[in-house]
Amino acid sequence: MATPNYSYEKRQKELAKKRKKEDKLKRKAEGKPEDGDEDGTEGQDGSPDGSVEGAPATPSSGTSI
Repeated sequence: MATPNYSYEKRQKELAKKRKKEDKLKRKAEGKPEDGDEDGTEGQDGSPDGSVEGAPATPSSGTSI
């Protein structure tokens, strides 16, 4: 009977963990919600982008008149 190769099993487990961590970082960088988050990316008021209705838009330039 063959003996178990524990070092091979450990290496495979480490590689799987590393792959999962990289995938998670990639998802986070893309701004997508986590798998466990079923609500999506709703703001506090329920709007998809978290903006508040009636709030003035911020100017794109930093200068004011």
